[in-house]
Amino acid sequence: MRRYPTNTVLMLMAALVAMVSAGCSTTRRVEKGEILYNGLKGVVYENPMAEELPEGLRDDINDAVDVPGNKKTLMVLPLGLWVYNNMGSHDKGLKKWFYNKFAQEPVVVSEIRPEIRTKMIDEILDNNGYFRGTSSYQLVSGKNKRKAKIEYTVNAGKPYLLDSIQLLPDTCCLSHAIDSLARREAYLRPGQRYSTDSLQAVRTRITNSLRNRGYYFFRPEFIEYLADSTMNPGNIALRMTLASNVPPIARQLYRTGNVTMYVFRNAGGGHADTVEMSRGTLIQMMPSRLRRQLMDECVTFKRGKMFSVRDMDRTQSYLARLGIFNSITISALPDTLAVDPTIDVAISCTFDMPLETSIEANVSSKSNSYLGPGVTLGLTNRNVFGGGEQLSVNLTGSYEWQTGHGSSSVFNSYEVGITGALSFPRFIAPKFIPRRKYASNWTRVSLSADLLNRPHYFKMAQFNAAFSYDWMSSRFVNNNLTLFKLTYTNLLHTTSEFDSITAANPAIALSFRSQFIPQMSYTYSYDRTFRKKNTVRYTISLTEAGNVFWSIYELCGQKGEKRLFKTPFSQFIKGTAQVVYGRQLGGRQSLWTRAAVGAAHAYGNATEVPYTEQFYCGGANSVRAFTVRSIGPGSYRAPSNVVNGYFDQTGTFKFEFNVEYRFPIFGPLYGATFFDSGNVWLLKNDPQRPGGELKGSKFFKELATGTGVGLRLDISMLVIRADLGIGIHAPYNTGKHGYYNMENFRKSMAFHLAIGYPF
Repeated sequence: MRRYPTNTVLMLMAALVAMVSAGCSTTRRVEKGEILYNGLKGVVYENPMAEELPEGLRDDINDAVDVPGNKKTLMVLPLGLWVYNNMGSHDKGLKKWFYNKFAQEPVVVSEIRPEIRTKMIDEILDNNGYFRGTSSYQLVSGKNKRKAKIEYTVNAGKPYLLDSIQLLPDTCCLSHAIDSLARREAYLRPGQRYSTDSLQAVRTRITNSLRNRGYYFFRPEFIEYLADSTMNPGNIALRMTLASNVPPIARQLYRTGNVTMYVFRNAGGGHADTVEMSRGTLIQMMPSRLRRQLMDECVTFKRGKMFSVRDMDRTQSYLARLGIFNSITISALPDTLAVDPTIDVAISCTFDMPLETSIEANVSSKSNSYLGPGVTLGLTNRNVFGGGEQLSVNLTGSYEWQTGHGSSSVFNSYEVGITGALSFPRFIAPKFIPRRKYASNWTRVSLSADLLNRPHYFKMAQFNAAFSYDWMSSRFVNNNLTLFKLTYTNLLHTTSEFDSITAANPAIALSFRSQFIPQMSYTYSYDRTFRKKNTVRYTISLTEAGNVFWSIYELCGQKGEKRLFKTPFSQFIKGTAQVVYGRQLGGRQSLWTRAAVGAAHAYGNATEVPYTEQFYCGGANSVRAFTVRSIGPGSYRAPSNVVNGYFDQTGTFKFEFNVEYRFPIFGPLYGATFFDSGNVWLLKNDPQRPGGELKGSKFFKELATGTGVGLRLDISMLVIRADLGIGIHAPYNTGKHGYYNMENFRKSMAFHLAIGYPF
């Protein structure tokens, strides 16, 4: 924290006292005839059709007139203006620093130029078809006539509509193509409101289509409109024309000529190896690793084919999705010597460094509970076999120790794991599964091992092997299908205390038993942003375990408990759903909400869902006023004499709801305020965890709730987040009555430091 000299603080306090006692004079040095600008009073719409103005028109008008007034500091006091008006400048010393630091020159009405801004409003109205619209302004003063706010009045009137549309004469191939595209435009119809933005959008869409039809050098400004409002007063007769300065190169239709693909080494240099491919000539600088057929698979240009910008975009996307190039450029050059007009294509790709490392860290703490940091180290080779295949290895580790309240700081518990995955940037699967050709489709094989140590209770090992697909079935939809995942959990060691607990509670014992978990799962994710303001994301996931193996054993006639490699396997079904909605509020402010629900049910070969597949609540991405596994199930609370009681605070049903308001502070630093609620429950009663069963009559009462504030450092692709959660309502009995039932304010706080946004 920056510290200022005592004299500076005293000077600041003296200035504030003087400012208040002097009536906060801020107009002393305002020149005669000038009026201090106190900000925008507002915009008044007088016309009866004000409520029918098109979307965005009011925003455009407000943007034109909403000029910030003189700054106020310390909430409402105009310190900068007072210093400027009353202190005067100094040549040296502390007073010079104080004046230069805090003084602000006054903003006067003449600098705002409201008469120019009314003309801007009139122009906005004209551009949107309100040619009869008028605007004016007035100064609104209080007791001090040398200060004023500005209020603007707008009367938009009745908009002009398109009455007739005349297209280009069909005299050449270019005019014919433009006419055919214009006839498909829904806006170019009689009755539509005249709008220059809409007309600009039409000619942009037409130009984009032309550039995909061989007219590569055509530009939107080559299409012009002539609007006549005299033929039918109150309406617009519109005629489309070509600009007089359209160059011959823009009128010409081109086909694809020679295609040359260059592949350069990351370190530069090397010797060129030239190979003729079906899509063009490949020039690869050696030595370098590349499966050459990959270039034919990624390049969509073809000699003699109509030249298309879409082919440029698709080729760029295809090559970029491989993740093996740090630079991709595509150049289009017309061949002026060719008999038929053609465009030669040069594609230049430079290899990226194949190895990539990553590190992620997070930490959470609670004033009356546990401190627990964690770290993930990753190493990825992004071009193992020369075709964009990725081999990644991740090491994870986390630990927790109890702090305060008479407990020791002895190392308490830890979790370590390793995951290896081999990913192929293509879909190794039957072609009947729908997918987008121009998007990333991945086939993944992974192996992992994890060791969880709770020294007061148990030590558990878990091993996983999985084969899965990731693909996009549409522009906004991602899919993940895990065809096979086999998990083996083994309880390596238990303490006498843990044995006594499991002996008394068979449900917990069964969830911790050594077992196989053969699974299949599917996840559907939708992510879309509408008009850059509204973002909708929802994810639905369904997992089944053990049903295939159980069916095979049943067909073979085996009854009773079924085993895989002499070990029982679990059988359950699990489903989750999450919806996230984000709304941009302007000025980099946004409001985000999230709702999540999940349920799991064991049957057949198992009576309890495995511990690793059950739900838990609390933590940096959940109800942030509580630490992980510190609430639930339901109103159950672990006995106070249990050191690590959170091991049984899981459930088979989960619900969470979050609201977060994010706002800018300075540069990449953002602030946030949030409200969280949620809990987990049991779908069937467990006598050893009273109050844990899900019951509709107690649902809302058993929702843990909390609020809090946070900071987010958003540095491009990395977001570092710190959240301080404050509990409002605990779902268990705390000895306090009323909805706010936290034991005390200090114990109700939880701090979380994490990577990325919570949702």
